[in-house]
Amino acid sequence: MTPAFLDGKPKGLFIDGRARPALSGKTFDSISPRNGERLAQVAQAGKEDIDLAVAAARRAFEGDWSRLKPFDRQQLMLKLADLVDKHYDELALLDTLDMGGPISRTTLGRRRAVALLRYYAGLATTIQGDTIPNSAPGDHFCYTLKEPVGVVAAINPWNGPIGLAIWKLCPVLATGCTVVLKPAEQAPLSPLRLAELCMEAGLPPGVVNVVAGFGDAGAALAEHPGVDKIAFTGSTEVGQKIVRAAAGNLKRMSMELGGKSPDIVFADADLEAAVPGAAMAVFQNSGQICSAGTRLFVQRPVYEEFVQRVAAYAKTLQVGDPLDPATQLGPVVSAEQLDRVTGYLALGVEQGARAVAGGERLTAGPLAGGYYVAPTVFADVQDDMRIAREEIFGPVISALPFDTLDEVIARANDSSYGLGSGVWSRDVSTVHKVARGLRTGTVWANCYQVMDPAIPFGGYKMSGFGRESGIEHVHEYVQTKAVVLKLD
Repeated sequence: MTPAFLDGKPKGLFIDGRARPALSGKTFDSISPRNGERLAQVAQAGKEDIDLAVAAARRAFEGDWSRLKPFDRQQLMLKLADLVDKHYDELALLDTLDMGGPISRTTLGRRRAVALLRYYAGLATTIQGDTIPNSAPGDHFCYTLKEPVGVVAAINPWNGPIGLAIWKLCPVLATGCTVVLKPAEQAPLSPLRLAELCMEAGLPPGVVNVVAGFGDAGAALAEHPGVDKIAFTGSTEVGQKIVRAAAGNLKRMSMELGGKSPDIVFADADLEAAVPGAAMAVFQNSGQICSAGTRLFVQRPVYEEFVQRVAAYAKTLQVGDPLDPATQLGPVVSAEQLDRVTGYLALGVEQGARAVAGGERLTAGPLAGGYYVAPTVFADVQDDMRIAREEIFGPVISALPFDTLDEVIARANDSSYGLGSGVWSRDVSTVHKVARGLRTGTVWANCYQVMDPAIPFGGYKMSGFGRESGIEHVHEYVQTKAVVLKLD
């Protein structure tokens, strides 16, 4: 299966409505993690290319785009939604080839991708200010305007290329901003294809620009004086660098960063539902999800049984070629990520944890050339072990026993991260107490990783700030202007 986009020709940067080579002429290889083979040559953006992309976005913003009627922006977004729906099989296949997500999973992203575009298209016509009664001396009429913030730099990781690109794009289009999107160098192909669909939908040149490249391109975007806002998803370490780089012109920022999310199973939980729920809270996407429930807290009376059942479930999962519809877990994204994950597997054993499932790289038969890791469950984990404190970003569960509700809340919160969390219990009082007590942006109860365009998502603490999805997401992309009119 080869999508038409992979025609053997180098893939350019998408700037001002067209694909073009990097000014330096540099390219890099996009490598498939399923077999280590090259998929395409991609233009490598440098600082000069970032300057061109930001200038194109600025021209588009200061032209007619930001003044387009909300209804007209809405219609363009709905047309783009239809095109994404029409071409989604191709986009999903590009993601499977480029970052290794099983085709059985990437194709399921259609509903969310289309729903995001249509939800934000609806919001495009609801952005409004207020009239404000006031007590200033004299007679004054006061109201507020909601205006687009301007040129947005969107910087994405590699773990969900098309879904994350659309997620970043939606509030930009709904509010009348423009964007320079930098996808991760490990998975740039579907975002570049999305840029073509944006033009087909009728978006003006310069509204959506996509520049593939490495960290220097992201740094150039972060510090660029022509950028008004940064929307970043990625590691906490890189997020901190971006915050420092953005200080030059005090850019607006929203940051969705790393996580080490607690998933808490009480003894009264429905274990038939909790076993696969807790397992796939981590193993989905081979653990490459920032909010994965990698710290699995299980109440002591059911700890041994539950951990063994999760381990048994892990051993049933089919790890293999992501193009095979029967595959449930594909490879991790790159050789570098493979080294990181397998390094943590060795570290867990070294620090005294016991692998009751997995614990190794898979290299047998057709997996030999790819970056495959067995879904792993560690028992006998202590809170201070590195596998229980640091984000691994691989299919690795650290299982920890607990006794009481107050104890587990305190231990769950004893982390620099605060992105997602889960609680499994039949007792609604327990669920509410845990939900109130956890310092995380999302609490899933008797489920995990349920996402919807209307539900805000974001982190506490070192997991970032700002929210994506929901009405709050749109607020991140507008400025509030107060107008005070003295009446005669």
